[in-house]
Amino acid sequence: MASRYWVVSLPVQQNSSTTSLWSRLQESISRHSFDTPLYRFNIPNLRVGTLDSLLALSDDLVKSNSFIEGVCSKTRRQIEELERVSGVLSSSLTVDGVPVDSYLTRFAWDEAKYPTMSPLKEIVDGIHSQVAKIEDDLKVRVSEYNNVRSQLNAINRKQTGSLAVRDLSNLVKPTDVVTSEHLTTLLAVVSNYSQKDWLSSYETLTTYVVPRSSKMLYEDNEYALYTVTLFNRDADNFKIKARERGFQIRDFEHNPETQESRKQELEKLMQDQETFRSSLLQWCYTSYGEVFSSWMHFCAVRIFAESILRYGLPPSFLSVVLAPSIKSEKKVRSILESLCDSSNSNFWKADDEGGMAGFGGDTEAHPYVSFTINLV
Repeated sequence: MASRYWVVSLPVQQNSSTTSLWSRLQESISRHSFDTPLYRFNIPNLRVGTLDSLLALSDDLVKSNSFIEGVCSKTRRQIEELERVSGVLSSSLTVDGVPVDSYLTRFAWDEAKYPTMSPLKEIVDGIHSQVAKIEDDLKVRVSEYNNVRSQLNAINRKQTGSLAVRDLSNLVKPTDVVTSEHLTTLLAVVSNYSQKDWLSSYETLTTYVVPRSSKMLYEDNEYALYTVTLFNRDADNFKIKARERGFQIRDFEHNPETQESRKQELEKLMQDQETFRSSLLQWCYTSYGEVFSSWMHFCAVRIFAESILRYGLPPSFLSVVLAPSIKSEKKVRSILESLCDSSNSNFWKADDEGGMAGFGGDTEAHPYVSFTINLV
């Protein structure tokens, strides 16, 4: 599917009709740019209102379009991230059960949802409010999901981080630790380049260290974990002396109940993460369709309002959707311009040529109404 489309309206000249203009456009595209898909963009007879209301609405249309397009893109990116993390194949996004590009190229106004007799501002405000609510819901749901991920990542860092910070409960067995009325076992984290220093000095750091009691339990890229057994009354003094030599003594108490509690917490967080991720992904699929549908209805209002302001009353224009390739853009622009009133063409030139670029905000400056829709 194409990723970039133009939504365009062309003025219907006197003594002509939308049907004949459509035929001429089809013929010109087919003859000079046959690789450019072309579709009718069917807009119903909307309520025009007053010129003042249209002008006021026009000022808001560009800002609202940027907002709605932004929410659409944000939701799509969230879907892509969730699919990547879940390891699932990217699915084709749909709107009301049809692919996104098909929904655009076969757009049909939803009269039940957006009554055409409603004022244009009311329709636009309703679309904006609906999309804003979806954006708020997205923020809440993503925050809940990220909160669980953060908790899980924090636990995983303790499980897999360096020995200076990681949880030691899965590295130390009950048989590695001596605990009695007079003796205790401490755990020392020693940098790899200091292991020889540790082995040659730990017995003499204080007076009451059990000789040859140090045993290496684990080693990673930075540190090694050693035990050392000594008299209880000497433990605090040993910790001080060890720190002075650059050895870190980790506090540790072997507690089976604590280990089981941590294991259960980890399992619960993993289940919660999967539940939140699956729920968020399904919600994003549905919400993307809702936002995209709202966006296309907004685009219909936008092209209607801009066309009235550009061509005047009564409404008499042809609205279409095109998907030209980059190499065909210039040719297609030329075709579209040739179907407009040539006497006005010089008025709609780029800003650096002293023309009317910038009318309608980011609406592209041409003798016809045109703006771009990016699907990715």
